[in-house]
Amino acid sequence: MPVSVFTAQRRDMPVYLTGLGSVTAYYTVSVKSRIDGQLVDVKFKEGQFVREGDLLAVIDPRPYQVQLSQAQAQLFKDQASLRDAKLNYERYRGLLQESGAMSQQQVDTQQATVDQLEGTVRTDQAAIDNVKLQLAYCHITAPVSGRIGLRQVDPGNMVHAADANPMFVITQLQPIAVLFTLPEDNLPAVAQRMVHGTLMVDAYSRDDQTKLATGKLLTIDNQIDPTTGTGRLKAVFANRDNVLWPNQFVNVRLLLETQKDATVIPAAAVQRGPQGNYVYVVKPDKTAEARPVSLTVSQNNFTVIASGIVPGDIVVTDGQDKLQTGSKVEPLTPAGAGNRRRAASQEQPAGTPQQ
Repeated sequence: MPVSVFTAQRRDMPVYLTGLGSVTAYYTVSVKSRIDGQLVDVKFKEGQFVREGDLLAVIDPRPYQVQLSQAQAQLFKDQASLRDAKLNYERYRGLLQESGAMSQQQVDTQQATVDQLEGTVRTDQAAIDNVKLQLAYCHITAPVSGRIGLRQVDPGNMVHAADANPMFVITQLQPIAVLFTLPEDNLPAVAQRMVHGTLMVDAYSRDDQTKLATGKLLTIDNQIDPTTGTGRLKAVFANRDNVLWPNQFVNVRLLLETQKDATVIPAAAVQRGPQGNYVYVVKPDKTAEARPVSLTVSQNNFTVIASGIVPGDIVVTDGQDKLQTGSKVEPLTPAGAGNRRRAASQEQPAGTPQQ
């Protein structure tokens, strides 16, 4: 009976957990004006990358400069009144102590006047600080480093602190985060391994064929969704080449562990019967033998065998439906793309470290 075969190998087998995720900006800031005024200048281009502290826009500062001059003038006036009140207080107190020409009540009244004017001066200084703060708000700077989206307000328009819509939105793309879900049964194993080290996460394209980026698992959400029985996890990616964008759909593979020196055969070799899992092994006399096996994990069309198979055993991967114990077989070695034996001996599961 012609059959396709594979030689059991000893290799490191990575164990992945897969989930669906969406990319989200590490920080998203909706920039609004904190004052009312006319937008006179925009210092950025749409889609530009900016750094924290860069000047982005300018609101007409002239009304606030006028307010600052008025507040400074009021402070100057009240400081003059305070100096005069202090001189009179010293004069009254001297007359009281030297000749008694001044009553204690008049001295106390003058002291109260000095204190009142002192409070007025402090109020004036607070008003100046407030106007200076408004002037600072006229120059809008980037609160975080990131990329600016499309401009929502053009120069020349009036902006208000109460506006519902932002002037523009900044999203931080480096680093960037991915939110994905895993079944709740997997969460205890993930949490246990997070205690011992950082877990690596790979993001793949929508068709699950192209690896986009590699990052690290940051945390597990603090609750499970009762409607889906899944928990949310957050991974962080450096995203230096900007392949990930906010709201992008990705397939996520979380590397849970790597089983060292595992006995690996193709998943197609494993058969299931009333007595459990078994594989057909080709003996040296080219007869097939059904051998029960114990499995630990299957990943990327490969299966790790806990017992029943040792490295070097030849297992049947195609044609088992016509076999039984003792059947004579002829192991095939097809050419080209059908050479499963040679390809399987050279192939490693995705994510497996090279030997």
